[in-house]
Amino acid sequence: MIYDFCIIGGGIVGLATAMELLKRQPGASLVILEKEGTLAKHQTGHNSGVIHAGIYYAPGSLKADLCKRGAEATKQFCTEHGIKFEVCGKLLVASTPLEVERMQALYARSQLNGMKVERLDADQLRQREPNIVGLGGLFLDATGIVDYREVCQTMARVIRAGGGEICLDRTVTAIQESPDHVGVSTHDGTWQAKKLVVCAGLQSDRLATMSGIRIEHQIIPFRGEYFRLPASKNNIVNHLIYPIPDPELPFLGVHLTRMIDGSVTVGPNAVLGLGRENYKKFSINWRDVAQYASFPGFWKTIWQNLGSGSVEMKNSLFKSGYLEQCRKYCPSLNIDDLLPYEAGIRAQAVMRDGSLVHDFLFAQTSRMLHVCNAPSPAATSAIPIGEMIADRMFQHP
Repeated sequence: MIYDFCIIGGGIVGLATAMELLKRQPGASLVILEKEGTLAKHQTGHNSGVIHAGIYYAPGSLKADLCKRGAEATKQFCTEHGIKFEVCGKLLVASTPLEVERMQALYARSQLNGMKVERLDADQLRQREPNIVGLGGLFLDATGIVDYREVCQTMARVIRAGGGEICLDRTVTAIQESPDHVGVSTHDGTWQAKKLVVCAGLQSDRLATMSGIRIEHQIIPFRGEYFRLPASKNNIVNHLIYPIPDPELPFLGVHLTRMIDGSVTVGPNAVLGLGRENYKKFSINWRDVAQYASFPGFWKTIWQNLGSGSVEMKNSLFKSGYLEQCRKYCPSLNIDDLLPYEAGIRAQAVMRDGSLVHDFLFAQTSRMLHVCNAPSPAATSAIPIGEMIADRMFQHP
């Protein structure tokens, strides 16, 4: 059998793409191949569960548009399918005069993006969040929280109801494109499809190379370490609490996140991962390490970010340093409040010149589309990202 569509990857981007393809072409034959035994096993299932509003992105940019549309689409999808979510709002807290300046720039950006954002002074911040201190803040009431694993399970049901197939425990071993179809081999057989979409996240560069596409980047894993607060502190904040980000750094900083189950997490930091899928601390995949250590862009980006990287590594090794990042805006926390919680790993695309890829990166042939980089917040933006991928697929009949 030759399917109309084959999708590799059972994370939220792959699932959203499958839903959109079946929506546009009802009755199409479609199969999703996922190497794990469950869906959303990696980046989707390890994120903080936030439905972002998009304050960080340049006005008029693709990321700003996708995030705004994605937040609304995610909330609508949850409402239609009875998935629990909460619009709890987010506070960005400025702790220093420099951060106050950055906060003003963020506010100006939010206005250009047409966002509803409220500026708070120190007293207003204290009234809104008695356990948080700062010189001021920005409040975004549209930010929400959800369990993206549950979103993915519901997407899977929609796909199956539309005639799509989902095959788990299928590790791809070969991809071969021919003039009239693409063959995808696994240890359990071969699938053939007229069109192939690869949404493989942490393994995306390897699958692009496997399919014969020449790429100029590599996926470098960055490990985000989280802690959970004790249940006695589940009410320590009323909203999500984020620091004002440093625009020179690619990550948003350590934040307090209310989870949809009522708990509160702290994190993440950002340290170099010792494996693409090694979530336990100090767990090493030597193949992954050897691959990025032999990539020239890795050493260039490490050198370019040596200062911030050293701080992140120190805070990873010593919990007291991590705690200080939180105590800047939540001084009542103590070392015993930082309880174990599973880490996440971000698939960061890095170019040969050491530059970090912050935007979408695709590799496309007549019958294949590889999503080489889907930047944060890909979970929030997944539904319109799926629409964008479908657009690209139907532009090449």
